[in-house]
Amino acid sequence: MFNDTDRGQVGIGTLIVFIAMVLVAAIAAGVLINTAGLLQTQAEATGEESSQQVSDRLQIQSATGNVTGEEIDSVNITVTKAPGADDIQLENVTYEFVTSDQVITDVVAAGQVSEITAATSDNVITDRSDRYQLEFNTTHFDTNFQGGDKIAVTLTTAPGASTVTELRVPDSLVDRSAVKL
Repeated sequence: MFNDTDRGQVGIGTLIVFIAMVLVAAIAAGVLINTAGLLQTQAEATGEESSQQVSDRLQIQSATGNVTGEEIDSVNITVTKAPGADDIQLENVTYEFVTSDQVITDVVAAGQVSEITAATSDNVITDRSDRYQLEFNTTHFDTNFQGGDKIAVTLTTAPGASTVTELRVPDSLVDRSAVKL
């Protein structure tokens, strides 16, 4: 024979266990969704920073040197932004000159930047048609560049993208006031 009171208690117990399982599953799903959202945000930020480190770099158009006596007394580098780069603040660019006996590293100062063609006059490259000249006076270095010297130049933007080039001083600087490097 069936006892109706026992049967009802078993049904309520099963219902309570089922509700508890649904609540636990809902809480676990919420935690997973929050974690997935956090990971997605982190991944997007990392991807954007990585992209900037690759694309937000300067492109060197030309390099010249002013000659005094038989030494280069200043190096002028004409730059624009590389394809796909965002705006580049030139006063946040670090430079490194590596010669056979010296490494010179510093940050580009406002006095070293001159506009050639630009949409704005704030030392920020905003367009691919913008051209700026960076002037590096070698009298601030411990050495002047002479005929035959090789200089490795690295320009690094604020996001960390680097442009590396090698400048070569012509063997003879006699009777010249400027040279292409």
